[in-house]
Amino acid sequence: MNVYDTLVERGYFADATHPEKIKEYLSKPGAVFYIGFDPTADSLHIGHLTQMMVMAHMQKAGHIPIALMGGGTGRIGDPSGRSDMRQLMTTETINHNVEKFKEQMTRLIDFSDDKAIIANNADWLLNINYIEFLRDIGVNFSVNKMLATDIYKNRLEDGLTYFEFSYILLQSYDFLELFRRYHCRLQMGGQDQWANIISGVDLIRRVEQEEAYGMTFKLLENSAGEKMGKTAKGALWLDADKLSPFEFYQYFRNMEDASVIKTMKILTFLPLEEIAKYEKLEGQEINQAKEVLAYEVTKIVHGEEAASDAQKQARQLFSGAGRSDNMPTYELTEDEAFNTAILDLLSTNKMVPSKSEGRRLIKQGGVYLNDIAITDPNALMNANDFKNNEVIIRRGKKNFFRFILK
Repeated sequence: MNVYDTLVERGYFADATHPEKIKEYLSKPGAVFYIGFDPTADSLHIGHLTQMMVMAHMQKAGHIPIALMGGGTGRIGDPSGRSDMRQLMTTETINHNVEKFKEQMTRLIDFSDDKAIIANNADWLLNINYIEFLRDIGVNFSVNKMLATDIYKNRLEDGLTYFEFSYILLQSYDFLELFRRYHCRLQMGGQDQWANIISGVDLIRRVEQEEAYGMTFKLLENSAGEKMGKTAKGALWLDADKLSPFEFYQYFRNMEDASVIKTMKILTFLPLEEIAKYEKLEGQEINQAKEVLAYEVTKIVHGEEAASDAQKQARQLFSGAGRSDNMPTYELTEDEAFNTAILDLLSTNKMVPSKSEGRRLIKQGGVYLNDIAITDPNALMNANDFKNNEVIIRRGKKNFFRFILK
């Protein structure tokens, strides 16, 4: 099967500039394509995992991925989908983030023997001659067309700097450089990148009189059309130091029923025939599919051992025992633990998004201390709460946290 059809069947596909020509381009092994990653944090997140899965499917089909690190564009930041300007980062921070990205990508992409390429647009963007760039590249862009795109149109009322306005030129130039250096004819990315992608396709046509193509895939969303990937601690990070494998596992184990099958198709390599069996499950049986989904995604990101540990821990917690040695654990001194507001502990350790949300949960009976509901937002933890030097706090039905004395 052509990998193009695979991406469509598994639910990745959003749009393409030349569907039939892309399919033909991908009909033989060796097609070169790229996806860009701006290093705006020191870890990839769940949205990036979708892009990495696309790269993995393409590589399995014999094609050559280029993971383009935005060492140059990261100094500006993509305005797509933004209502404000991104915080500017130092060169040291950007380089550190790029290295972290490379490390995480090797979990899914094989970079050995030129099977995949890591490029960094800092190599060609940082030494651009501004006048030559405007003369050779800028002349190919219509300001009227740029202002008509959603990228910029939505920002005009709130203010758009020329700094950000130049981003689309730089990303288009990236595609041109990769075409020249690696004969790359296909750029892929999230559907919010459509305007940037077609601008690059057009630039190659204008400058090189050659064909290039663009393809976008759907953003990972829940049934309400909202982006997936937010936890009490922020983004659903792929770095175990920023979000533990257990918490990562739990995100998918607790996923809403309506999103399970769609997510299983996108974020696992399970055959579609097997996924079709899980699609038939109803009621409580859907929990079987959630457990499989959580295990498979955690295995891809953190490895089989971490996935098995997370699964074991979840089963221990939900079997009624309410305790696991592997649950998220926080150490406290006696001064930090005794006569401390439980609400403060929830907020300080990011077990809730905010104090106001924690207060609401407590009032509604959604927080438990050693399996006893806490209903007073001002309730304090004291020495009597510690059994065998530990306290278990539960948020809702499925989120357990352990506090131990140092």
